[in-house]
Amino acid sequence: MTGGGKLRAGIVLAVAVVAISWSAILVRMAAAPALAIAFYRMLFSTAALTPVGLCTHRPVSRRDLGLAALAGILLGLHFAAWISSLDYTTVASSVMLVTTQPLFTAILGPFVLRERVGIRGAGAILLSLAGIALIAGSDFRIGGDALLGDGLAVVGAMTASIYFMLGRALRHRLRLSQYLLLVNGAATLVLLLFVLLYRVPLHGFPPLTWLWFVLLAAGPNLTGHGLLNWSVRRLPAFPVNMAVLGEPVLATLYAAFLFGERPVFLFYPGAGLILAGLLMVQWNREEGEPV
Repeated sequence: MTGGGKLRAGIVLAVAVVAISWSAILVRMAAAPALAIAFYRMLFSTAALTPVGLCTHRPVSRRDLGLAALAGILLGLHFAAWISSLDYTTVASSVMLVTTQPLFTAILGPFVLRERVGIRGAGAILLSLAGIALIAGSDFRIGGDALLGDGLAVVGAMTASIYFMLGRALRHRLRLSQYLLLVNGAATLVLLLFVLLYRVPLHGFPPLTWLWFVLLAAGPNLTGHGLLNWSVRRLPAFPVNMAVLGEPVLATLYAAFLFGERPVFLFYPGAGLILAGLLMVQWNREEGEPV
């Protein structure tokens, strides 16, 4: 990639991070159940992607269709778990924990990508796990609900990690619009099943809540995740994952300003350990060593 191409990719990645950083804030503003928020986010995104996806359609193998469906299922589970976590814990804890997805890429790499974990990678995993334990420990003191929120955010991180690993393989064989339509459509169906299973209401919300649904689809989802998927094809997957670490910083600042929600003291050393671990894994990747 040329210098100009790298600059453009970097700008696109920065715009993506700013877009996704508003996700937790918009979820908090929406006066609706978590599963309804997740469902409408995916439904409106799928509706917007359908015309473009159909116009750029080309034949897809059964294998790729199956992998895209699996990626969509994981994306639906990611949003169901993470958005639900915001009902129980702070924006700072939830967003910090859900962005540990590169940690799970390192842990699951040997099984999914056949990439072994080196000594430095193992140290990075331990550092990040210690950070997660500190954040969870501080939330345990606040109450069991906050700990449940932390657990849901970690599940969101794990499912997002596998989703991005599958996307790395598929994005070289499918058009971006086609890929996004397939995974968003599958995620919408998964979330609809959850909504029906748990009898979650899908109507009767305040008018402003529908605006937040639309903004969630247009901003964090279509712009943020769409540009992240664009970046994955032009930049190594791991730097893209690392750039997402800007999300918890921005979201924590937004939450402090808009909701007066400030993290407890142990959040800061915990977040520091997580960031140190993730940066260590990135350093490993740049030197071409095993994770």
